[in-house]
Amino acid sequence: MFSKRYLLIFFTAFAANSQSVDKEIMEKARQIHDEVITIDTHNDINTKNFTTNRNYTQDLETQVNLPKMEKGGVDVTWLIVYTGQGELTPAGFKAAHEQAMTKFEAIHRLVKEIAPGEIGLATTSEEVRQLVAEGKKVAMIGVENGYPIGTDIANVKKFYDLGARYMSLSHNGHSQLCDSNTGEAGDQWLHGGLSELGKRVVKEMNRLGMMIDISHPSKESMRQMIEISRAPLIASHSSARALCDHSRNLDDQQLEWLKQNGGVVQTVAFDSYLNTEKHNAYDEAVNKIYREVGQRIGFKILPRDEVRKMNPEQQEAYYEEYRRVRKLAQPKVQKLKDKVPPVDVQDFVDHIDYLVKKIGIDHVGISSDFDGGGGVEGWSDASQTFNVTLELVKRGYTKEEIAKLWGENLLRVLDEVQAVAQQFQEKQ
Repeated sequence: MFSKRYLLIFFTAFAANSQSVDKEIMEKARQIHDEVITIDTHNDINTKNFTTNRNYTQDLETQVNLPKMEKGGVDVTWLIVYTGQGELTPAGFKAAHEQAMTKFEAIHRLVKEIAPGEIGLATTSEEVRQLVAEGKKVAMIGVENGYPIGTDIANVKKFYDLGARYMSLSHNGHSQLCDSNTGEAGDQWLHGGLSELGKRVVKEMNRLGMMIDISHPSKESMRQMIEISRAPLIASHSSARALCDHSRNLDDQQLEWLKQNGGVVQTVAFDSYLNTEKHNAYDEAVNKIYREVGQRIGFKILPRDEVRKMNPEQQEAYYEEYRRVRKLAQPKVQKLKDKVPPVDVQDFVDHIDYLVKKIGIDHVGISSDFDGGGGVEGWSDASQTFNVTLELVKRGYTKEEIAKLWGENLLRVLDEVQAVAQQFQEKQ
């Protein structure tokens, strides 16, 4: 029978050893995080944050900006030229194209006028490595939804020349190029996969050296893209459907297709795509607090559909008050987490674990979807990015494996896509 004194000595030694192990893991994770190239493949933007007076050199409330990237050790951010799906009409295409151009212009303004000494635009893996070696942050450009190219395939090259190095052919709703994953809900399809124009766009992207993103297109669209494409594909922000049955995630068959294609799936830190039940329970509890706080100060929380119908000035005023409500509610929200836990970094890395075991370490990467709905407890903005590396180290991933997850796999695909384009151009 152990004496109390012996037990005290034992537990004191155990605690000291645990602290030593924790410190060792922390130091190992910090060294790895500092040495590997960290790439986040999906960050949305608002053009209002790319002006002389308000921009990414400031620590804005945005999840991504230069101070947060510096604090979190993020090297590369893929800034997204996103347009929502509208009507498939000349007027709809024109409006979408104009919106896309304002986002391209905003990104170029950041790297050329606002902060050229802090961040540069990269279009190849070599440029990424050069900018990182110079101590700069790196911007890359992805296009979310091919809708703004309209029916003019020449716009694919226009976007490529502006720096776009990946594009998805649809978003929420079927585009003129392909069906969206959203058709799954009611088994409603427009093209049965790719349209004829969509097939031409896939070939044009191969010819130019632009990665094809399958995160939003339907499963059949993805199958046809792989059938037509001579280059590997990417899923810029998707997770494992086997762990979370959401149509935005990839099922095991899709994962196998992507592996055989040589592509990569960038696991996304979007809470409802990681654990829908956990997300819904937490979201419901938090929104109840927001409604209570809002009622106290005379502000009503509205459904998103109602907010979308507002004009820009009304939306800005609404969100300003909404941010105030969230700030006032923070103490209660923090206490809530003990009873109703939010989706967190561990849930996120669970998906990475699954994907690595299913298709191999060479086909998995990391993305956040920050400023587009992404973020989990522990990785709620770019400043907390180290926590992902720390969790990977805790689970036994090596430096080489973490380097692949954080960016080397994505850069390898980009190289292969551009090599295919070189072959096309040599034959012309």
